[in-house]
Amino acid sequence: MTAGTAGAAHTQRIREFKMPDVGEGLTEAEILKWYVKAGDTVADGQVVCEVETAKAAVELPIPYDGVVHALHFDEGTTVDVGTVIIAVDTDPGAGPVGEAPGEAAAPAEEDDAEPQGRQAVLVGYGAAPSSTKRRARKQQPGVPAQSEPVTAGLQAELNGRSAPAPATTPVAVPVAPAAPAAAVPVAERPLAKPPVRKLAKDLGIDLATVVPTGPGGVVTRDDVYAAAAPAEAAAPAAPEVAVPTAVAPVTAFDAARERRVPVKGVRKATAQAMVASAFTAPHVTEFITVDVTRTMKLVQELKQDPDLAGLRVNPLLLVAKAFLVAIKRHPEVNAAWDEATQEIVYKDYVNLGIAAATPRGLLVPNIKDAGAKTLPQLATELGELVATAREGKTSPAAMSGGTVTITNVGVFGVDTGTPILNPGESAILAVGAIKLQPWVHKGKVKPRHVTTLALSFDHRLIDGELGSKLLADIAAILERPKRLITWG
Repeated sequence: MTAGTAGAAHTQRIREFKMPDVGEGLTEAEILKWYVKAGDTVADGQVVCEVETAKAAVELPIPYDGVVHALHFDEGTTVDVGTVIIAVDTDPGAGPVGEAPGEAAAPAEEDDAEPQGRQAVLVGYGAAPSSTKRRARKQQPGVPAQSEPVTAGLQAELNGRSAPAPATTPVAVPVAPAAPAAAVPVAERPLAKPPVRKLAKDLGIDLATVVPTGPGGVVTRDDVYAAAAPAEAAAPAAPEVAVPTAVAPVTAFDAARERRVPVKGVRKATAQAMVASAFTAPHVTEFITVDVTRTMKLVQELKQDPDLAGLRVNPLLLVAKAFLVAIKRHPEVNAAWDEATQEIVYKDYVNLGIAAATPRGLLVPNIKDAGAKTLPQLATELGELVATAREGKTSPAAMSGGTVTITNVGVFGVDTGTPILNPGESAILAVGAIKLQPWVHKGKVKPRHVTTLALSFDHRLIDGELGSKLLADIAAILERPKRLITWG
């Protein structure tokens, strides 16, 4: 058997499973738990690990039969999409696995066993290697290898920086003939993560003109901001630089009594989304305090209704229904802002998001076509949605496509708040705690169940009059829930 034949057989025997793109173009995932170890037998379709993306926890099935040859990463490690995470010996009866001839000299990232293009790692998943793996620079045919200082100088020139000074003892390098312009790899797409690309687009910066400072030539957010800053701001006056004579005070930390937790997964994605929403959509928040005594009585009656037996009936259910009816009366609020085309997109469906606090952070799954559902259907889906979110099993699809959201801060005893919009949505309704308070009812002060509602909305889509009418209608329905029938 030749070395080439042995290498091919070895490659076909050891199958490597790469981290798939398990949700809407995400670039990385954290390995939460391995369900197998080296030496375990696995079957096609068997779940081998659980990973957490920026959106949800997902279980990954292996697409091979065989024995686990190696686990490449420990639990708690964040891995880029397209990186090999587990290797499976698909022919364990052939004896011990040995290194194929010539294999040690090959780069670890080059794997020709799988076809080019998308790798079928999961049904509906798979990441193109070119989008998740950086290609190693190859030596041009006929061009001698360059010394390290010359290579660094060429790379610096390509990045728009001046070449570093040569070493004291220069290394003689043969001069290669000038290559054609088409052979210089300057037209490659700049390396940058999706949030950085969006930032550059928003600021009107061409990434090809930005000098990268991140590891491996990756463009960072700071690089984009530096490119967007005015030229005069980049060169402050000399006196301003020389004036400080004392070292700036350093924040003191007491490491013995402090804990540091890396921000990643759902919590990191939530933080980024909230910052983007707060500084992109102009928020307006309005408040109204309403007597919901009749709604609370209706909740108690519905709990005794045989048609709703076994379903979770609570005030949130009727608040959700009131929100949906109010949107039906004012359909213009159910819209989205398309920045790319400078258009308002009006939607004839309502995907109602419900903010749920989970051990992994805040999740906002939504009920698809909630406006078309009956009260029992709404109660069923609301209960399933919250239970699934608290278990951390919400799928990425369940958290995409929302149009409006409800956040129930009242369960924590909070009266009200100023909620931030879920990115891409037009409005979010915060429901405060329902408490017995003195209230003027029919000319007399009586104890009544009262709550405060807060509605935040995108002022690009909803003006003050429309937002006020929507909030007033929600309050009117909760004050007199019979309007669910007359208005619905």
